[in-house]
Amino acid sequence: MFSKSLILAALLLNAGASLVARTGDPFAPVKLAAPDGSVIAHFMPFGATTTNFWVKDKFGKFRDIILGFDNHTLYQTQADGHPYFGPIVGRYANRIRNGTFTIPISKDASGPGKKYQITENENNGTDTLHGGIIGYDQRPWTIVKQSSNSVTFSLLDPNGDQGFPGTVTTTVEYTLESKATWKISMQSVAEALTPIMLSGHHYWNLEAYQETQDLSGHFAQFDASRIIATDGALIPNGNLTPTAGTPLDFSKAKSLGAAINATAGDQFCGTDCIGFDNCWIYDDNNEKDPVFSLWSVNSGIKLEVTTNQPALQVYTCNGIFNPDLPIPRKVDQGGPDTVYADHSCLVVEQESWIDAINNPNFGINQIYGPGRTFNWESSYVFSVLK
Repeated sequence: MFSKSLILAALLLNAGASLVARTGDPFAPVKLAAPDGSVIAHFMPFGATTTNFWVKDKFGKFRDIILGFDNHTLYQTQADGHPYFGPIVGRYANRIRNGTFTIPISKDASGPGKKYQITENENNGTDTLHGGIIGYDQRPWTIVKQSSNSVTFSLLDPNGDQGFPGTVTTTVEYTLESKATWKISMQSVAEALTPIMLSGHHYWNLEAYQETQDLSGHFAQFDASRIIATDGALIPNGNLTPTAGTPLDFSKAKSLGAAINATAGDQFCGTDCIGFDNCWIYDDNNEKDPVFSLWSVNSGIKLEVTTNQPALQVYTCNGIFNPDLPIPRKVDQGGPDTVYADHSCLVVEQESWIDAINNPNFGINQIYGPGRTFNWESSYVFSVLK
């Protein structure tokens, strides 16, 4: 008599899936393709990172529209420059003021609850970014399931790592579907009360740097009439700022390049910064219809995002160019003799309200534990402008 587990394994193998956990070379590519060939993508276990993503442009030619390194070992060795190219970021994405919080949460960790100190890795050690010095982006994940168009990675994050309480087990599943659709699903199960906020940190250039070297031909539209206000170090101050009448208003489609130029003097992305690095709150998200649209009038590639997350962070590659550590482009993007430049790409992170664990007035519960699982779902659908 066959066990249920053996029957399940046989069914999955017949469907082209493998349930064997693999922990080999963390930089080895995992190559997937949609059943109809409309999308091709490569991933790797290190950081559960998306390294390449090809879709067809208006000419019917494939372009790799995600930034990264051709040499996968650079994802680790260039960590000092830390662009966070394509990984899952966590255990808590974005910034934590002073690297501290309490459980139960309190304003800027000033309450009577137990206080936790997370490793600080930004602004001269005054805050925590994307989970600490060794976040989820800098750890090898395990492949637990794989087929021709899907892969599932798993990560065990032990109690106390980077200062976070409780052991957390996270899985992320990447699936390429027909009609140029990319679905991402993440779940985290915590053994004790702990903050969790994950996101994918993918850099996009929908032209693959073929027509222009900036974002002038990239247009975006999304309904979000408020951003989370921050200080000069991009730490939330507990307030919300309306976007109407400012370059932050994308309720009507407009060029990202032009919008970036219009931010000069506003410092939306921090002290002395031009561009965007902000968290917008979606006005209305029914989790069924697209809430974010991005397209290039040059390549004709369009991206529409549906998500169960209430907010998004948009970062327009301000400061990605470091003369002391320039980042070579991929060969498919004109490299390696050219480098990634400021305002030539953007990161779009579907996420929750940033640093809500230090701002109880937001009313967002980001503490998970036994009986409460973290779930993150997003769908990226690509098409060609008509």
